Amino acid sequence: MGLSGFRAELRYERNAMKKTVALGWLVAMVGLGSSPATSSAASSAADARPNVVVILADDMGFSDLGSYGGEIETPILDGLAANGLRFTQFYNTGRCWPSRAAFLTGYYAQQVNRDPAKRRPEWATLLPELLRTSGYRTYHSGKWHVDGPVLAGGFERSYLVTDHDRNFNPREHFVDDRPVPLPKAEDHYYSTKAIAEHGVSWLAEHEKAHKDEPFFLYIAFTAPHFPLQAPAEDVARYRDRYQVGWDVIRDRRWNRIKQLGIVDGALPAYDPKTLPGWNLSEEELHARIGPGETGVVGPWDALTDEQKRFQTAKMAVHAAMVDRMDRGIGLVVDRLKAMGAFENTLILFMSDNGASAEQMIRGDGHDPKAEPGAARSFLGLGPGWATVSNTPFRLYKVWNHEGGISTPLIAHWPKGIAARGELRRTPGHLVDLAPTIFELARITPPDSYHGEPRPPLPGRSLVPAFAHDVTVPHDFLFFKHEGNRALRAGDWKIVSNGPAGAWELYNLAVDRTETHNLAADQPDRLKALVAIWERQDREYQTQGATGKR
Repeated sequence: MGLSGFRAELRYERNAMKKTVALGWLVAMVGLGSSPATSSAASSAADARPNVVVILADDMGFSDLGSYGGEIETPILDGLAANGLRFTQFYNTGRCWPSRAAFLTGYYAQQVNRDPAKRRPEWATLLPELLRTSGYRTYHSGKWHVDGPVLAGGFERSYLVTDHDRNFNPREHFVDDRPVPLPKAEDHYYSTKAIAEHGVSWLAEHEKAHKDEPFFLYIAFTAPHFPLQAPAEDVARYRDRYQVGWDVIRDRRWNRIKQLGIVDGALPAYDPKTLPGWNLSEEELHARIGPGETGVVGPWDALTDEQKRFQTAKMAVHAAMVDRMDRGIGLVVDRLKAMGAFENTLILFMSDNGASAEQMIRGDGHDPKAEPGAARSFLGLGPGWATVSNTPFRLYKVWNHEGGISTPLIAHWPKGIAARGELRRTPGHLVDLAPTIFELARITPPDSYHGEPRPPLPGRSLVPAFAHDVTVPHDFLFFKHEGNRALRAGDWKIVSNGPAGAWELYNLAVDRTETHNLAADQPDRLKALVAIWERQDREYQTQGATGKR
């Protein structure tokens, strides 16, 4: 194809995609009979700028929460969902640091040179920097995984955990970017507890010294990321819950998800062949962890009795980590209520990627004699239970199939969101959070920063969806990580495993679980979408390479 023909095809693709999005928008509008330009959220924001609390889980699957179909006890988050909104088609990037870059900059990670992880261009300022200059107080607690110090990123107070391999005895952690003494045994330190308590302390400090100013609090838990470690009393509450095995638990979750109206379709078969290339082999897992470990997913009844016991214990620890995180969020909610800030605080909760099939040993190694979940153990969830956590979607963290990039999104704001317990079906992405917060905070993002021009933000404000179940229109949503690739335009999605993998095509309107590949049936549509992905990939790489820090 000549250059002129290629350009003509791209013009056709742009028009076709715009029509596809516009059609979905029109259908939503006809069904609702309302305008996306008006919302109770927007009118409430005109009265007083809301406080914002963003809570990010680490490696939590789509269906781990009770309000998204899971059996883990998460009453705090379920309560926020029951009195707010649940988004059913919200996306992260499939990995921890690109997701944090997308949320904190408002750009795809490739646009800001953060996937692969490098330093941001000068123009790629962070969300808290802009909020701080507009009168917000800014606080952070937990994981960072962004280039540069936390305070240099715009936060005024920070509790930072950089040791992600030890939940009971970190080798390093920081307050305001300065190292603090390591915890002692009598401190009963646990990372989730510490992250929540520091968030609460920043709120108490704010109430005392800055009560009349709005605040932005970012709480980034390290749970339930490996190593699977949790207090023994928490694990005990789930010890017997998973003896029925992952086949039964997955089916139960799937039935609840359909009953809740979150996702419908067909439940995909297990995928025993797609695993992280850096995982320990089956032989290494047996040698270094024990005969109860397994690195493959398949029917539960194919496991030995010893494997069933061990796998049951692992999932109990994962559940305990999610449970303890929920209780930590409860401390934050209680503090917001006590300081009279709960009603005008927008709380957003999500996960940085899907559940992980990774199985490796880091930190202090693994003691096979240690109880699963104890400080001397180092276990990963593995593909069996990760498949359950990501129910009903395919694959895991790192991949761009729905299991890797789909996240719950709970939005709760009593003063600005009138809906209670409703679902929002609009597709959205972490890059949408910055435009949403900017709108509510009445901030116009700068066209340049540090003397360098900034590209337009790729995301769209979700504020219209706070009032009604409307579609927030995007030309497309872009994904790329570890060579895995995807693009969603309207209800159509292309996805491939690895740079040499064949492109697959799905109509997510009827096949959200990606069970019917239409690539061979619709080659023209596939070609058009691939051309868009390739164009955006080149453009984003060029943007990420600009500027120096």
